[in-house]
Amino acid sequence: MAGKTETNGRAAAAAAAFSSKVPAVANPLAEKPEEIASNINYHAQFSPHFSPFKFELEQAYYATAESVRDRLIRQWNETFLHFHKVDPKQTYYLSMEFLQGRALSNAVGNLNIQDAYADALRQFGLKLEEIAEQEKDAALGNGGLGRLASCFLDSMATLNLPAWGYGLRYRYGLFKQIITREGQEELAEEWLEKFSPWEVVRHDIKYPVRFFGHVEVNPNGSRKWVGGEVVQALAYDVPIPGYQTKNTISLRLWEAKACAEDFNLFLFNDGQHESASVLHSRAQQICAVLYPGDATEDGKLLRLKQQFFLCSASLQDIIFRFKERREGKESWTWSEFPSKVAVQLNDTHPTLAIPELMRLLMDDEGLGWDEAWDVTTRTIAYTNHTVLPEALEKWSQPVMWKLLPRHMEIIEEIDKRFAAMISATRLDLENKLPTMRILDNNPQKPVVRMANLCVVSSHAVNGVAQLHSDILKSELFADYVSIWPKKFQNKTNGITPRRWLRFCSPELSRIITKWLKTDQWVTNLDLLTGLRQFADNEDLQAEWLSAKMANKRRLAQYILQVTGVSIDPDSLFDIQVKRIHEYKRQLLNILGVIYRYKKLKEMSPEQLKNTTPRTVMIGGKAFATYTNAKRIVKLVNDVGAVVNTDPEVNSYLKVVFVPNYNVSVAEMLIPGSELSQHISTAGMEASGTSNMKFALNGCLIIGTLDGANVEIREEIGEENFFLFGATAEDVPRLRKERENGMFKPDPRFEEAKKFIRSGIFGSYDYNPLLESLEGNSGYGRGDYFLVGHDFPSYMDAQERVDAAYRDRKRWLKMSILSTAGSGKFSSDRTIAQYAKEIWNIEECRVP
Repeated sequence: MAGKTETNGRAAAAAAAFSSKVPAVANPLAEKPEEIASNINYHAQFSPHFSPFKFELEQAYYATAESVRDRLIRQWNETFLHFHKVDPKQTYYLSMEFLQGRALSNAVGNLNIQDAYADALRQFGLKLEEIAEQEKDAALGNGGLGRLASCFLDSMATLNLPAWGYGLRYRYGLFKQIITREGQEELAEEWLEKFSPWEVVRHDIKYPVRFFGHVEVNPNGSRKWVGGEVVQALAYDVPIPGYQTKNTISLRLWEAKACAEDFNLFLFNDGQHESASVLHSRAQQICAVLYPGDATEDGKLLRLKQQFFLCSASLQDIIFRFKERREGKESWTWSEFPSKVAVQLNDTHPTLAIPELMRLLMDDEGLGWDEAWDVTTRTIAYTNHTVLPEALEKWSQPVMWKLLPRHMEIIEEIDKRFAAMISATRLDLENKLPTMRILDNNPQKPVVRMANLCVVSSHAVNGVAQLHSDILKSELFADYVSIWPKKFQNKTNGITPRRWLRFCSPELSRIITKWLKTDQWVTNLDLLTGLRQFADNEDLQAEWLSAKMANKRRLAQYILQVTGVSIDPDSLFDIQVKRIHEYKRQLLNILGVIYRYKKLKEMSPEQLKNTTPRTVMIGGKAFATYTNAKRIVKLVNDVGAVVNTDPEVNSYLKVVFVPNYNVSVAEMLIPGSELSQHISTAGMEASGTSNMKFALNGCLIIGTLDGANVEIREEIGEENFFLFGATAEDVPRLRKERENGMFKPDPRFEEAKKFIRSGIFGSYDYNPLLESLEGNSGYGRGDYFLVGHDFPSYMDAQERVDAAYRDRKRWLKMSILSTAGSGKFSSDRTIAQYAKEIWNIEECRVP
């Protein structure tokens, strides 16, 4: 670390010296490097955020970002104006998470100005890469759900679609993960500690959002929600540029605020300081943290407040903009709304958009129930992201009545009408009605089933991989499918090829462009199939290897810098990075590593020489209250501490836990990876998108037939995929057999567990973690995720990996074929399908 700080210090001193020689001239649309340099210096001096005469790396980053933002603002305004003029149908994508990653390198790449900016920064003695590294990742998401939303925005802009993202402006996001001797510790993320140069606050865009209160019935029978507490939703906009197009769309993030009149000056002067600003304090809590703990009623209320705050502010904004575009038109009706507005719910978190749209249409706009229901159902579509029962949201009815009394009336009415429709038209489903209804009125625990509300109220429901959508149709939502067979669709997820190959692996991108003789693959990923004809070509293989080695060396340097562990770029880089969860089975991975370590210890020096040296990297955040996930993080670190310092084997095996996994860390890990583990219990991962990123970067996958793995294996060829494990159809039977005591554990599995219990990895008590894999049933027992069942076939697949890696020519061919088969997994393809088959929107290109 000292070396890096020293280099940064030298760079900062050089930059300060050079900045005095570069004239500070505002030139927001600069094209030439010297004009860009002047514009950067202008921002350093005249948009100051720091003391004068300071021009260190951090200041240089902010000035550079503001210079790029100048360019974006012009395109952004032109896009906004064009959409307003043409008045196309627009999509509004509601998501609790947007995991954006760094914006600077993405913006200069999409605008095709990276060379000009690199040249401009050289005039200050700086490198664009050094400046880009100063940016902190926006802490607006947690995992795949939020990253998918961000890839989708990139594709919407690139495809010139009229679309917006809506989310919340979290002050601290999820958490910053640090690893200590105790394991994972959570700190508040400091991404907004200074400010974000990419957001523009819109002081003129503010909406009231109400909580609590009661419903008043007027003499004419209309209803009005009044009283309670009202906070203001203030808009912050982030520009999302498309790739080599003028279109720049918006991610609108809401911040919760209280007004000056909500501050009680009398109480404050009376010494009651906290009571004086109670609404300000409550407003601040709403956007403080992503997914606040909900073990208490206050925690549940806060989470529900967050969800409603997003839905209410976004829908008020959507309605305002719809009406604004109707101004001056002599006649229009609300039935036109769905032909101008598509609202996509990214999972169940924004479900409250349904009753809120009904409330706004009926109570504020005066529509009757039938008309409001027709508009709502034609407007709203729902994406399901999980079949895990604990992730299908169910909200306590008493909590909902307390916070949102008017919405509960509307939900009750939707539920009542749905039940009446079933009784009138589908007698065969009457016995299924208790599980199909939106309200579960179990007297012990009455809840609102949010997924059921989404399915009943939306015009389209989609899963995110073929296997997942099939499971939704045949199991989770089977009864609804019999009522509305056309409502259910599949939209296999995708990733943006810009961030996940073109920008994060420039060496490999250049080679692909050279061999395909075009760079059109960046927006037409299917062109990658052209690499197949060269997969055996020795020249391509040599170039491919050198690009992979450059990425591996870069990664090795990063690992040394953040963990202090030195890893060998000639070893096989084996990576599993994702949220830490028992169903994603990081535990299977580390048990396999432990078994490998034990076997290496038992080998003679001669046998050791014939093994495949391997560096295993695991990264991801365990939710703060998820005890077993945190135990897995601790185990990985304890194993690493022993293995990496064991002189007998540490040149054949290293184990690294990569801390604080986020988008920027992924951009380092994925290009440097050679084997990637996607080993969830079959039928549990809806799709996965990191598997697509790894495959696109020529990394081979060891995995189960789960989520998008199924389609990846079909596209790249089954011989290029290391398959193991039970299938989704087998899982229920295997769990039943386990409960009946019919499971016979593999000796290797028992050996690995016994090795942990021997205390070799320290004194921490791993019994509760290991016991989750033991017994046949019972809470926290019975190996629900089938780690024991899949362990032997997993170890056999790992042996096939070792053998394949020793044959370098074969491995390189497989790697090239992996990239060549990844064309289907572009988010451009996914979004084009949503646009055509769900949203019914069309390109609206800025001329």
